Amino acid sequence: MILIEPKRNGEWVYDQGTTMAIQAYVRDNIFLEEDIVFPYMVNPSVQIGLYQNAYEEVNQPYMDEHNIGLVRRETGGGAIYLDDRNMSFCFLFNSDNEKDIFGNYKKLYAPIVEVLGKLGVEGLEQEGRNDLTLNGQKISGAAMTVVKGRVYAGFSLLLDPNYEVMEIVLKPNKKKIESHGIQSVRARVGTLRAALADEYKEITVEEFTDFILKELLEVKDLSQAKRYELTEEDWLAIDAIANKTYNNWDWNYGRFKEFQYQVNERFEGVGTLHVGMTVKNAVIDAIQINGDFFAVKPIKEVEDILQGTRLRKEDIEQALKEISLADYIAKMDNQKFINFLLEIPETVE
Repeated sequence: MILIEPKRNGEWVYDQGTTMAIQAYVRDNIFLEEDIVFPYMVNPSVQIGLYQNAYEEVNQPYMDEHNIGLVRRETGGGAIYLDDRNMSFCFLFNSDNEKDIFGNYKKLYAPIVEVLGKLGVEGLEQEGRNDLTLNGQKISGAAMTVVKGRVYAGFSLLLDPNYEVMEIVLKPNKKKIESHGIQSVRARVGTLRAALADEYKEITVEEFTDFILKELLEVKDLSQAKRYELTEEDWLAIDAIANKTYNNWDWNYGRFKEFQYQVNERFEGVGTLHVGMTVKNAVIDAIQINGDFFAVKPIKEVEDILQGTRLRKEDIEQALKEISLADYIAKMDNQKFINFLLEIPETVE
């Protein structure tokens, strides 16, 4: 197995879009005689699956407030929160018969289960479709696909999960989730650190990663590992992919073709307000505003202004900057309306 590290000029790259671009570039352009492993650790961010609607998966106001990014994978699966307290691994497996491992998550996890056992971790099981659990709590989720005859797979390992942030970020509609009785993140998600043998209890995430890589690569020191070093030519291509795709708002938010979006609220002194929208590729395609509010100017003017606008705070602010919402919805100011439209609480905690 050959190691490719996300290093540029000797320094690790933590930008979530760039790390995804590295994987995509290597997947499509770097073909070596052996399998490839690519470890990566990113700034706080949410990674969503190819077929997910970002608006339905994340708490965007909280993410904006706390500078948490979002990137869409090219593989399926669910949304996960990643940060620099945990490590992720990507693999490219050469195989004449990719079905040997494709879809076989137990086989994918088998080497890491063995390595974690050497760190004292017991009670690991591959459960459900693609999860690795520790005594019933999830400590990893995997995804895989086949590209150009190779299995492209990956998973993250939760060494020190930030339960509080994870729970808030992956809860876009608190009332909806609570009404369905979904367990809290703390109840469903586990931590590897608590299960480590005593001599490894204080291990850093970097030391944890080095230990895993040495075991997977069967070397005593990572200096002995077979490596592929990314060249300047590689980096130029990687930057282009990141800009076009993974750091591109349209890819991350606009890929979902069409969905219906509704918000309702009663405002003191204003009345009841309901907004229904059809959103196509993250752009407001149709919008209707109604309620028992009073107005001087016809509300259709606001609807016409917002039609064709991206469902993003900056874009909506720009679209409405030349008007006063109070002329259309009595006693309603622009920012309060935008916060209502995007479900941004008055104070984001």
